[in-house]
Amino acid sequence: MKRNYDEAYSTSFIKGINKLTGISESKLKKYATENNLFNVLEHPNIIEPSKPQLEKIHMLNEFISTYKLLKMQENENKIVLNSSTLAGEYFVSMLGGIKDREKFMATFLDSGNNIIETRTFSEGSIGEAVVYPRMILKAALDCDCKSIILAHNHPGGSLNPSIQDRDITERLVSIFAPLQISVIDHIIVANIQFHSMAERGNLPSPSVKNVSYEAIPLNENNRVKENGGGNQYLDELEATDLEDIELFGQANEEDDEWER
Repeated sequence: MKRNYDEAYSTSFIKGINKLTGISESKLKKYATENNLFNVLEHPNIIEPSKPQLEKIHMLNEFISTYKLLKMQENENKIVLNSSTLAGEYFVSMLGGIKDREKFMATFLDSGNNIIETRTFSEGSIGEAVVYPRMILKAALDCDCKSIILAHNHPGGSLNPSIQDRDITERLVSIFAPLQISVIDHIIVANIQFHSMAERGNLPSPSVKNVSYEAIPLNENNRVKENGGGNQYLDELEATDLEDIELFGQANEEDDEWER
């Protein structure tokens, strides 16, 4: 009986098996016309593979099984940041104990507010950390995130956002808005407490005039410009006339819950 497989998928499957195991496409196609295509992996001896081909099929099956198990564990252990409270507690756990230096971090989220990755982008002495928007932009594009939460600590203990805190937040909001990536909060951590700019309603709206990739110090006495060695891909992206890209509006006041 002829199997009614989707032609595009079955062709891709056969080509993949051919590339990974060395079994000819013609042999696989002939078998698939009258038999279950998955038998090639589940009962490989029925197509009489050579010893090297059989070993590769076993390796492929082991890889598929391991991938499925790891994927299940990942789904069970996903961290969801869908409120300012959860975001604040998350960053307090990582930044609350740091008293000798200022550390700037960003968490990249998928469409379900699951953490894709959390990364440190700057770490310096007290009040002297410098943030490079290019690095955050590259990381966001690499992981194909939908939203971002920024965070840094105040070693001095103040929870109030500084002028520099507001400046870097507005700068990053403005950079990501044309790319349909939302900066949904900026968490400031001091000891075991936190300040959420979104929760307080002072998360800035995007501004075309504030699109800049210049390095931003968290200390107003340390204005610097980014030096050489930038990423070529980002250099090209920076050259794009962002003023011609429509900014996607962002509410001035953020709800405590971010669930979509």
